[in-house]
Amino acid sequence: MTQMLPSPDQPLKIGTRGSPLALAQAYETRARLMAAFDLPEEAFEVVVIKTTGDNRAMIDADRPLKEIGNKGLFTKEIEEAMLSGGIDIAVHSTKDMPVEQPAGLIVDCFLPREDHRDAFVSPTVANIAELPAGAVVGTSSLRRRAQLLHKRPDLKVVEFRGNVQTRLKKLSEGVADCTFLAMAGLNRLGMTEVATAPISTDDMLPAIAQGTICIERREDDQMAAHLLAAIHHADTAVLMAAERTLLAALDGSCETPIAGLAELKDGTVHLRAEILRPDGSESLTEEGSAPAAEAAKLGADIAARLLSRAGEGFFDFKT
Repeated sequence: MTQMLPSPDQPLKIGTRGSPLALAQAYETRARLMAAFDLPEEAFEVVVIKTTGDNRAMIDADRPLKEIGNKGLFTKEIEEAMLSGGIDIAVHSTKDMPVEQPAGLIVDCFLPREDHRDAFVSPTVANIAELPAGAVVGTSSLRRRAQLLHKRPDLKVVEFRGNVQTRLKKLSEGVADCTFLAMAGLNRLGMTEVATAPISTDDMLPAIAQGTICIERREDDQMAAHLLAAIHHADTAVLMAAERTLLAALDGSCETPIAGLAELKDGTVHLRAEILRPDGSESLTEEGSAPAAEAAKLGADIAARLLSRAGEGFFDFKT
């Protein structure tokens, strides 16, 4: 039996947020599907969906994510559209994705991972070490805030919400002396010149799944399953099994500073992980290796080791 494919008359509807980076990721997904099945662009329809996390008023007011909700901020409305049949698949930055999907939805497709590093962005200094005491750093990431304050408690960190373009505008207006972006996003947008310098993972371990695109579908949609299997990157799936299991075991959300990076070489996955107190006063790290087939177990084991060292209340905000 021949598998049915989308066509200009019955296009596959690809759901995405509307930021330039989200659209770039949706277009990359479309291009990979077009190439895999020799389909025209018209066989796909990119559908932009506004999420709670995209609320303009909240972005302009630099409302912290922890005051608005959790990671579902960037996925809830998109997933609702998929469950109702408004879209067929959804393209996400994996680091925005909750580790569990709503009933009826599944994530079983990852694209090849981009650069996983953070980028330091500043119009005045070359790197974090050159920031003078009292310099103002803009970031909405609790992970980056905690990592920075752990090493440089003399700095002032202010909330910096919005997409890449919004944050760069705030930086140009002097709201902060520097900020951080993901190298992957700058690469996908063709904006690598924006980065003052990439940051070594020895200096700043990235967010779980940073640089990775995942694609969500309805569990019972066999056509979508067939299409996505053709562009799925198995090695990236191994990395995500380690990192996302780590995150799930640590109960990670937008309210917990957690970093982690899995790397795969010769069939062995190596995972480094870090948890921090939200004020940066303490950092705990663990690492380990395992065969690729045991990536998820490795993530769970390292999470257990971190939790046993952290104790109750480690992630609580001090008042």
